Amino acid sequence: MTALAALIAVTAVWGVTFVQVKDAVALYPLFAFLAVRFVLATLALAGPAARRVPSLGRRGAGAAAALGLMLATGYGLQTAGLQRTTVSGTGFVTGMYVVLTPLIALAVFRTRIGVAAWVGVAVATFGLAMLAGIHAGSAGGDLLVLAAAAVYSLQIVLMERFAPRYDALAFTLVEMAAAAAGLLVVALARGDLGVPRGWTVWGALLVTGIFASALAYLVQTWAQRRTSATRTALAFTMEPVFAALFGYTLDGDRLGALGWGGCAAIMAGIVLAEPAAAGALVSFVTRRRI
Repeated sequence: MTALAALIAVTAVWGVTFVQVKDAVALYPLFAFLAVRFVLATLALAGPAARRVPSLGRRGAGAAAALGLMLATGYGLQTAGLQRTTVSGTGFVTGMYVVLTPLIALAVFRTRIGVAAWVGVAVATFGLAMLAGIHAGSAGGDLLVLAAAAVYSLQIVLMERFAPRYDALAFTLVEMAAAAAGLLVVALARGDLGVPRGWTVWGALLVTGIFASALAYLVQTWAQRRTSATRTALAFTMEPVFAALFGYTLDGDRLGALGWGGCAAIMAGIVLAEPAAAGALVSFVTRRRI
């Protein structure tokens, strides 16, 4: 349960950063923000992890770099969607990677899934359709976030394969460096990279770079040595809950009945998709009285 608690703590950090990132990218170009974020994450890990990188070998470094580029793609899609829709909506659509993870596992590794997962997919998809129809958000923004959720699902599935084999610090450092490199190329190609200004931007960069990237993905790599991709994804169901909570309290999100109904359907689909793991999570939360 220690791994599960650590993953839930990560989702709380991710949940609060939705508001910070939305405010920051209104003032500073999207890809420049993401590039600087992952540069900071790389620098935060370089001191303790740089000497361990050779232990990864060519295969380990290649796997970490590939996952880093996936993260860069996912964050690019998610942040572009966040610019076009609400904080709460982004959080709940992102939460669909919990449903998508077993489907990706089926497609990539032929991992069999049960009827409950398919029912969960159907319910969550219906919720997404409801959420896309609210006036406050944008269907285009929600679709971008959904694409990001698919990328995150693949990253979680592949992490389950790679995490037990390699040193967590070294693997995470290469992953962050690859994400930073990919995003820097895009930011430079677009001519967006400039010096960040103002506490709104720098505050978001420091929180997302150090806590929501370097530490968060180090925790994920460590935790997935001890738990499955499905349980990891289920722990991440708390992310949309935290995003909605912080979106409501800090950003004044008001989704309305249809929007919240869509969010509820997505959460229902998530829980239906993995009832056994859901039971474990509920039991954990009940015992800890979170």
